Amino acid sequence: MLISIAAIAGLAIAFGLLLGYSAIRFRVEGDPIADQVDALLPQSQCGQCGYPGCRPYAEAVAAGDAEINLCSPGGEGTMLAIADLLGREPVEVGEIEETPKQIAAIDEKVCIGCTKCLQSCPVDAIVGAAKQLHGIIASECTGCGLCIEPCPVDCIYLEPVPETVANWKWPYPTPLRPRVVLPPQSDLLPEHREAA
Repeated sequence: MLISIAAIAGLAIAFGLLLGYSAIRFRVEGDPIADQVDALLPQSQCGQCGYPGCRPYAEAVAAGDAEINLCSPGGEGTMLAIADLLGREPVEVGEIEETPKQIAAIDEKVCIGCTKCLQSCPVDAIVGAAKQLHGIIASECTGCGLCIEPCPVDCIYLEPVPETVANWKWPYPTPLRPRVVLPPQSDLLPEHREAA
């Protein structure tokens, strides 16, 4: 009995040492550039960039396999931050339109509790159970809109986030048109006075 316990303890120590050595020897380092790009992204995990989440997109950008202007929720600000980080030239944002922040809402009278929206939400902002009313956690919703298409009864829609003191931003000033000031009639040359 004592021999079998000693044998099992010896095997456990040997395998523990082997696993410890393997963890040190074959350790995989993360890409620090991808970590920095990932920190700049909005973490909406919406997939609008063509990648399954923000981390795979950050890795593709760091490797040079993806353009820096694909993040729709981040818009131009995120693209400029990534361009500054990587030392690349800013790229025209093009088809990405910056829209005001929106969150999803569910029409309670129409919802049938099918749970298809639960499966499509990348940030788990929808709560509910099968054949029960679903709801949106407004603080978690990123407004990506991925829950709208799978809904069979079209009870999910996007609505703008109400403007409060906490999220209001000062609008950018509009550029003024230069005013053209004509000299008084007495300063005009004789040939110009007749034309005026």
